[in-house]
Amino acid sequence: MMIRKVWKLARRPVGDIADSDLELVNEALPELADGQFLLAVIYMSLDPTNRIWMSDQEQYMPPVELGAPMRAGVCGRVVASRKSGVEPGQIMAGLGEWADHIISDGSFMSPLLQLPGVPLAASYGTLALVGPTAYFGLLDIGQPKPGETLVVSAAAGGVGQIVGQIGKIKGCRVIGIAGGKAKCDYVVNELGFDACIDYKNEDVGAALDRLAPGGIDINFEQVGGPIMVEVMKRMKLFGRISLCGMISSYNDVTPTEPPGFWTMILMRRLLIRGFIVTDFAPRFGESGMALAGWMLGGQLKTRQDIRPGLENAVSAVKELYTGGNFGKLLIEVSKP
Repeated sequence: MMIRKVWKLARRPVGDIADSDLELVNEALPELADGQFLLAVIYMSLDPTNRIWMSDQEQYMPPVELGAPMRAGVCGRVVASRKSGVEPGQIMAGLGEWADHIISDGSFMSPLLQLPGVPLAASYGTLALVGPTAYFGLLDIGQPKPGETLVVSAAAGGVGQIVGQIGKIKGCRVIGIAGGKAKCDYVVNELGFDACIDYKNEDVGAALDRLAPGGIDINFEQVGGPIMVEVMKRMKLFGRISLCGMISSYNDVTPTEPPGFWTMILMRRLLIRGFIVTDFAPRFGESGMALAGWMLGGQLKTRQDIRPGLENAVSAVKELYTGGNFGKLLIEVSKP
């Protein structure tokens, strides 16, 4: 009988995530049934949506139940299989748990495309969830055209870094918003953004007036709050907003929305669409091929922020909500 380590949701957070909200336990795994396989987790993805899953608010998936394993995107190696078409040694990625081993029937799991010369962390961190989120959120909703101005909040994060580079591939002028000089220098000097606003040390509105005096065509929004307000004020007629996330309010006990948006949306004829990456699941093959092609062609770079040890998952996930991560945040549960 195999014993696994797994984080379980002990209580729903009130405000910021507390250490006591989750509990790391040892538990026995049952024997594999027909149609199942055992996955040894290599990388576990930490994403802003983790905080939503911990709550009981209205959301796009059922909330994680109290006492149940915490949900996560994972990548791992098959160590045993009783499922046709899945063999030991195969690398699989999909929806799993905060655990070192997972039993799956293959639902929400698929083989991970591995690119020659690209580390597993980069392949997983780019092609799994954040890559499709950036790809469909920008291309399907943002509809970028050459010469347009695109603003990307959380520009140095897992999704934002990819959005900006796709924007450049499509001929846009790209302005990032990130926290701190190091992140801004990275997205401009390494990723090719045209400019980046350090929201921790600059007046965002004044910087936008300087960098986009003619207004903004596309806002890829991940932050919400005062930063989103400043971008919204500068949207052009018929601008488009891809609403990917509102991370600035996820820990708020009594979140409030700035007033007056509906008039602005009407007068500027803005198109705003909220989306979840799973909306585009039937087309993941399309995004995977495009992203892989750009990576192999040197047009797309990504940075992963890898934290070792399953036991560090709770302390690491908190950093998503303070801007403490730099790149796509992953927990290395076991060595690749």
